[in-house]
Amino acid sequence: MNTTEEWLHAATIDPSVGALRPDYRALLIVGEGLRPGPGDAFSEEMLAEAEAKACDPEEHPHVAEWREAFRAFGAKPKRTRSSVDALLRRAPEGLPRVDRLTDIYNAVSVAHVVPLGGEDLDHYQGPLRLTRAEGTEPFELMSGGEPVTEHPRAGEVVWRDDAGVTCRRWNWRQCVRTRLTTQTTRAVFILDALGAMDDAALEAAGRALTDALSAGNPEAVLSSRLLRATSA
Repeated sequence: MNTTEEWLHAATIDPSVGALRPDYRALLIVGEGLRPGPGDAFSEEMLAEAEAKACDPEEHPHVAEWREAFRAFGAKPKRTRSSVDALLRRAPEGLPRVDRLTDIYNAVSVAHVVPLGGEDLDHYQGPLRLTRAEGTEPFELMSGGEPVTEHPRAGEVVWRDDAGVTCRRWNWRQCVRTRLTTQTTRAVFILDALGAMDDAALEAAGRALTDALSAGNPEAVLSSRLLRATSA
């Protein structure tokens, strides 16, 4: 694999996505030397604080913009919600407890009202890019305890690498190949912003994540890159 800086530099947003939402930005944060494992007191405290402060997704402009973005490529946002919309709806009854790294980024996502995903960097093949699907790309998931390969709809906005789709419908569902596990020590975190979240707010969310990763993983080395959509 290339160095972390080379891998970050190779990440791209296809112009077809920029034509759809020219206000889109992606903040990529890579953490190396992370301490994986099940949730602990640190991640639990973050989740509890996020639950207590969670906003109403029906009232937040950033969530509303994500619904419009999903409609723009043919998704039905009441059936296919952005990741932050789905989390905010679960907050009153309790956010999911998955593993310590996932719990940390979910807490930041809810607190800052930003779609935020984490992926195991050791399972990537080639660079990360955001594009609109042709419809033939493989997307690996589990169904009924068995591995299944699906394909996105043509025109769907997807994150992918050389091996296939890593996340469908922008930030709706991650594949099993690159998802975080209790063995993950190298991860990329993706923060998705539209116009209602300005650069300052996106940077604040990124700082909250890096501060939490540093506090919970004292040996971690962190790198980042901000990508902006273009239509040409």
